[in-house]
Amino acid sequence: MSPTRMRLHISGIVQGIGFRPYVYRLARAFGLTGFVLNNTRGVEIEVEGGKPAVDAFAAELQAKAPPLARIVGIRQESIPARGETDFAIVKSQHDTDKATLISPDISICDDCRNELFDPADRRYRYPFINCTNCGPRYTIIKDLPYDRPLTTMSVFDMCAECRSEYENPADRRFHAQPTACPRCGPQLSLLDENGAPVDTSAPVTALVQRLQAGQIAAIKGIGGYHLAVDAENEDAVKRLRRRKMREAKALAIMIVSVEQARRFCNIDKTEQEVLESPQRPIVLLRKKASPSTLAESVAPGNPWLGVMLPYTPLHYLVLEKSLNALVMTSANLTDEPIAYQNAEAQTRLRNIADCYLTHDRDIYLRADDSVLRVIEQTPNMLRRSRGFVPIPVFLKRKLPPILAVGAELKSAICLSKGNRAFVSQHIGDLKNKETFDYFEQTVGHLSAMLDITPECIAHDLHPDYLSTFYAQQQNVRLCGVQHHHAHAVSCMAEHGIEHTVIAVCYDGTGYGADGAVWGGEVLLADYRKFTRAAHLQYVRLPGGNSAVKEPARMAMSFLHEIYRGDLAACPASLVKQYSAEQMAVLQKMLQSGINAPFTSSCGRLFDAVAALLNVRHQVAYEGQAAIELELLAHAAPPCSATYPAPIEACAEGNIIATPVLLRSIVEDIAAGTPREVIAAQFHNSVADFTAEVCQSTGRSHGINEVVLSGGVFQNFYLLTKTVGLLRARGFKVYYHTIVPPNDGGIALGQLMISQARLGGEEN
Repeated sequence: MSPTRMRLHISGIVQGIGFRPYVYRLARAFGLTGFVLNNTRGVEIEVEGGKPAVDAFAAELQAKAPPLARIVGIRQESIPARGETDFAIVKSQHDTDKATLISPDISICDDCRNELFDPADRRYRYPFINCTNCGPRYTIIKDLPYDRPLTTMSVFDMCAECRSEYENPADRRFHAQPTACPRCGPQLSLLDENGAPVDTSAPVTALVQRLQAGQIAAIKGIGGYHLAVDAENEDAVKRLRRRKMREAKALAIMIVSVEQARRFCNIDKTEQEVLESPQRPIVLLRKKASPSTLAESVAPGNPWLGVMLPYTPLHYLVLEKSLNALVMTSANLTDEPIAYQNAEAQTRLRNIADCYLTHDRDIYLRADDSVLRVIEQTPNMLRRSRGFVPIPVFLKRKLPPILAVGAELKSAICLSKGNRAFVSQHIGDLKNKETFDYFEQTVGHLSAMLDITPECIAHDLHPDYLSTFYAQQQNVRLCGVQHHHAHAVSCMAEHGIEHTVIAVCYDGTGYGADGAVWGGEVLLADYRKFTRAAHLQYVRLPGGNSAVKEPARMAMSFLHEIYRGDLAACPASLVKQYSAEQMAVLQKMLQSGINAPFTSSCGRLFDAVAALLNVRHQVAYEGQAAIELELLAHAAPPCSATYPAPIEACAEGNIIATPVLLRSIVEDIAAGTPREVIAAQFHNSVADFTAEVCQSTGRSHGINEVVLSGGVFQNFYLLTKTVGLLRARGFKVYYHTIVPPNDGGIALGQLMISQARLGGEEN
């Protein structure tokens, strides 16, 4: 019988994860000849032998792939036999079309961790141990294909033993590009606060001693530096907050195991699975009610704790014996990007860190830790970065090359290639040169990795956003996209929805089609267009951005609306917070509208209630007032009561009369109702009027599907309450799981809308 030869093109995450040696072993097991190689489109295989063996090989190829492989396409073709006598792994090809998927950075695997602590292993306690199943990927890659010369490991020449492993198809380290050992690989060093080397032969031991003494350490990880302190040392945590200028926002901690984490948090099965997953994100967990040895300043007044497990060998070495938990927070000042280069870190962290545990393996592209919360036994992304990027969102249609540049806060970009949308790692708030430079670097790097020259750039309509400024500087066709339409479509694209839905988009700020500041929107939306079905009643935003930083201003705006300018009639204690002169200035703004644009923002509604309840009059970080108001609501006894918020018909869409709701809250404050009860009833009310307006909109238009998007839906209380009420009314409800509901996911929506408007679908 004549031999059969088959060529297979494999696309997906199939490089740097042991796929070629897997193919090699599988082909030899079936007695086949041929070869396997990497190219810029993925992996190419040719196998030759008897037809039953070739068919069996093809059938088993996907079923038993390595654990980190993600095959998204297999294309087969029959070709003439060549009469080879063996099967080989051959040198990578550099094609013109870069279509392969890159593996994200992955936690150390069990095999490597066992070797790390095995005194008989030659990599015993070597902090850069890795194999094809684990270790750094995306943050060290300079270009494709993923081969060592195109990574930051190119400067390290492998010793004979590492080279032997690297070239042996039967070895776990075959073509593991970061392969190294103590003889030939990266090395640790400990530096003092001035960046001078500390004289020690055991830098990890010396670091642990400093952490135990209460020092703040900058520790270099996979995607950048962390600032670390002993999480059980209150003085050290407070000192870190002062130096980092992070007044109140909760800090994440790293704990060596789930068993140890259970000392501080309640952890269910799904949360454990996410914690122990190869991505190793920060997971928001409920604190235990029992007394804790953790410093109160880690997450003051917060029932949630951000926890992650170690994901590098260095982390395991630091946490091995002497420390129960470490605060591990991004190494930066507030609003700056994470430090990732050695010299840069020593400059930017000079007044924060007491010492630096660093090394000489460069990070090519920085990446923060990802943050998740489990809702309804499903992981929900709050910050998408290390471990998940650059895995794309797979789409139902093929798109031309488009760049979407996101918004201003929680910046992330998105690039399309074929039926894949590549959402970048979290970049940060585009408020300073350092973050904008990082934004530009990310655009350049991801474009180069995907070999994309965008035909169009999608951007937010806000004229003052730096992302909009960037788009306007490029000599490319532009597509301006309304902020909340992008929010809606980002959730639709994530769930593969292409028809018209009701979209509830609640956030803090978005440039409205009428020039007002939107943020409390109920839309009828598809990919091409949207109609505003309803919105929160407009109130003034006194002082513009000053009102975002000072929630008390929003409370005054609502009181001005409720009492028709007669603030003396208001019983709320808030009025007493201002001097007569300050009150006069605020009233003039509110009456004249000068520097007080209209807003429908749901985020500002939460701010107003937080200020009325004396939860927060000024904020140290974006969303702080709303976060603390939610925490207050969680402290209330079980409650289903609501406040009235009439829905008033209007030619431009229904209006939700939120000042009526606020009047009831003011009356409850005057009556002495407990703050936590008011906070819970307020959350119930927002969920209730949302369900009501969706019900009326759905009846009018024959729609029973609702998507929920926008940063306000990071609020666990509000999200779960709203989902429950909508489902009780017969709606199918969709919310974000793989991209964030906040502006970190908005670029995906921009991309899909621009494609729909341009009519650029490819077949």
